[in-house]
Amino acid sequence: MAKIIPFKAIRPTRDKAYLVSSLPSYVYKKNILTAKLESNPFTFLHVINPEFRKDNKTKPNSIERFEKVKEKFDEFRRNGVFIQDKKDIFYLYRQITPTNTYIGIIAGISVDDYLNGTIKIHEQTLTQREETFKMYLDVCQFNAEPVLLTYKDNPAVETIIDKYLSKRSEYEFCTTHLIKQDLWLIDSTEDIKNLTVAFSNINEIYIADGHHRSSSSVLYAKTRRDSNPNYNPDDKFNYFLAYFIAESKLNIVEYNRVVNHINGLTEDEFLNKLSISFDIELKKSSFKPTQIHHFSMYLNKKWYLLKTKKELVSSKNIIQNLDSKILSDHVLNPILNIRDLKTDDSISFIEGTKGVEGLKKVVDSGKAKVAFGLFPVSIEQLKAVADANEIMPPKSTWIEPKMRSGLTIYSLTP
Repeated sequence: MAKIIPFKAIRPTRDKAYLVSSLPSYVYKKNILTAKLESNPFTFLHVINPEFRKDNKTKPNSIERFEKVKEKFDEFRRNGVFIQDKKDIFYLYRQITPTNTYIGIIAGISVDDYLNGTIKIHEQTLTQREETFKMYLDVCQFNAEPVLLTYKDNPAVETIIDKYLSKRSEYEFCTTHLIKQDLWLIDSTEDIKNLTVAFSNINEIYIADGHHRSSSSVLYAKTRRDSNPNYNPDDKFNYFLAYFIAESKLNIVEYNRVVNHINGLTEDEFLNKLSISFDIELKKSSFKPTQIHHFSMYLNKKWYLLKTKKELVSSKNIIQNLDSKILSDHVLNPILNIRDLKTDDSISFIEGTKGVEGLKKVVDSGKAKVAFGLFPVSIEQLKAVADANEIMPPKSTWIEPKMRSGLTIYSLTP
């Protein structure tokens, strides 16, 4: 059973919500990040980049840098950019993009649900990143961006969501990415109780995005517990910020690969090696794979369909049957000599939202030699991997919605 809690969010005043909310700092190109920081004094990017335009900067990901982040956050609070709700409530959050609508509940989720397996993972975390984010939590004492969690569609939850959609939202604005944002306050005592009960009857929750933030929050809580064995289970550090979205509303997009060489092979030699594992068809125009175990490939201004030979997918092992694993085991590793997707500079990854034109563009520009388009992982595959306690290959999924920072901040202190 999942244990969620309402909380008193620290959040922007209604008139500044559209100015405060931001994507993570690393998403923006340097020139765009600079422009946003120069033109908008309220963007949460100032909290994340507290030493903008200062000469003597602290070291990134250091205690000193995180102390500056906390100082800037406190400054935003003192200046009235942020307010804090007076009672513990839930929040209903919606994104409307040109192609999809995402809607779900923002709440605190218990770290014990991570420890006991109610929250299931499909991605391996890096110890160094966990330790860095734990240090951030030690110093800053807040979660600013919710972890994205998904669960099987639940009628009780949907009933409460539908009730609020007919009301005026607390926040309503559109971003420059053409995404409309809405936030409602679920402040009814009855609705809060009913949501808590509804989630207590959900036994399986899956991390869609935010594995490192989740694991770091758990590590932080365990450290706090170890230092005080008589801790109060209701203390805020026993929970972390999460956005719950039903499976049917989640969008899993393919994560494509581009490689800057074909390992010294001629085009014909490369195709001959591919033919050992794939049936190859030359296509007349660009395309996306339409089924599992099919790949698109763009090489020398030509598009090819690669159909994985049946004998390669006869295994019942869910990981071996993932298209990202098939591509690594039969192309990237043996033919292109790419051993580690995390460290090899010759391979890059492009989210499927950029379409086939994104693949074509990077190859035609000369930045890559060959591009591979994959078929998206299904929610069933993701769950099967997590249920089997397995780990997907790196960059197997691009999952939407992508959450924004600074709209509902969860404080780890009373």
